Formats: sequence, structure tokens, C-alpha cells
Amino acid sequence: KADGVLKGPVVGTVMSNLGLEHALERHGIEFRRAAVGDRYVLEALRETGGIIGGETSGHMICLDKTTTGDGMVTALQIMAVMKRSGKPLSELIAGMSRYPQTMLNVRTEKRMNPHDVPAIRDAVSIAEGELAKTGRVVLRASGTEPVIRVMVEGEDEHQVLSLAERLASVVAEAST
Repeated sequence: KADGVLKGPVVGTVMSNLGLEHALERHGIEFRRAAVGDRYVLEALRETGGIIGGETSGHMICLDKTTTGDGMVTALQIMAVMKRSGKPLSELIAGMSRYPQTMLNVRTEKRMNPHDVPAIRDAVSIAEGELAKTGRVVLRASGTEPVIRVMVEGEDEHQVLSLAERLASVVAEAST
């Protein structure tokens, strides 16, 4: 909030935990996902008029304060909320449950877009069907190495691990 008024959605990345999205939703706060990288978070903030965004790595952008991910600014903003609310951080974050998340890196012989491979698309569709609204699947090619990152998250940790392993196996087979 800026001047007590919400300014656009909160922006996270495709890797941001689903628990964050659900916690914000419960408070009537819109959440948008951007590609991984500060520049994509910043781009989404500017496009939507948002002022707060960040990555799972901890890079947070408080656009009303700075245009780059700055840990010191983030820490000061959190302390300001704690002071204004009179609540400890443990209480402020109690409304968000982190969903179990498994990420497996599948090394490939060459760079590939997993969404271009029918067998992978089909396996993702089946996994998403099994998760329904209780989780999600993200497959993305690494920007720095010949790796496909397979991420599955959901309410049930065993299901998440099982689906991630199954998808990783399909990706490995398709990449040879």
C-alpha cells in the first residue's frame, strides 16, 4: 500500500509459492506472475501499476522506494509494517502457508523448450489434472545451462514428489 491505498497487484514469478498467491487472495489482493528475473518483475510492476514484487530468491522491489531489488529497503519496509501494526514478524506471516514444492533439474543433451514436445505436454496435462486446484506444475528451460527445471507444488507433499519425479522422467526420456 502507498498512502494507505493499494497500488496495483503484487508481482511474483512463476516460481513464487502458491501459498503466497492464496494468502493474498484471501485478503483481496491481486497477484500476478512474471518470468524469473528482476527485470521481468519490474516490467510487470510497471505494466500493472504495482509497487511491490519479488522473487523466491528474496530479491524484492519496492517500486515506490527504488527500481532494483534491494535487501536493505525490503528489511526497512518490513520493520516499518511491524512498527505500525505492533505485531511481530511471526504473526504477520502466520496467514501464509508454504505449499510443499519440489524442483528437479533434468540435464539435457541440448537446449530445448519442454512445451514444444508433445509427450512432455501430455504428461504435464495429466499431472495438472491430478493436482486440480490444489497445486501447479512449472517446466522451464534454464537460461544458463542445458537443464529443464521441473517444479511441482501442491498441498500433498507425497503427491508433489511423485509427480515431479514422473515428469522429470518424461523430460529425460524426451531429451535423448
